[in-house]
Amino acid sequence: MSYTLNRLIEKSDIDAVDARTREALAAQGFGVLTEIDVTATMKKKLDIDMTPYRILGACNPKMAHQAIGMEPRVGAMLPCNVILRQIDADVEVSAIDPVASMMAIDNDQLKVVAAEVRKLLADVVESI
Repeated sequence: MSYTLNRLIEKSDIDAVDARTREALAAQGFGVLTEIDVTATMKKKLDIDMTPYRILGACNPKMAHQAIGMEPRVGAMLPCNVILRQIDADVEVSAIDPVASMMAIDNDQLKVVAAEVRKLLADVVESI
């Protein structure tokens, strides 16, 4: 089982895909709680140059509240990360597959919520 939902956006740049990703997330009820510019961090901390790579920490408050109510420590696995990485002239978008990540927790109700979140994130990735 793959642990991410992936899509390659051909002939695009990371800034354009970033904007489209945020719009797609918002359309499915997600907000971006955290943003990490991995490229800038690697340059600053290690003086290493790398191709553009960003991590967006996305959260659907309704689904997060539901999951935390079922399993209080599930917050250690939130938010749902979405990565954007430039690959030559293309950008790959990868979202965490919540079903795969929740397999570590023995809670059947939580697995139902994870499947709902997976569908939302799959719709996000597909619509970019």
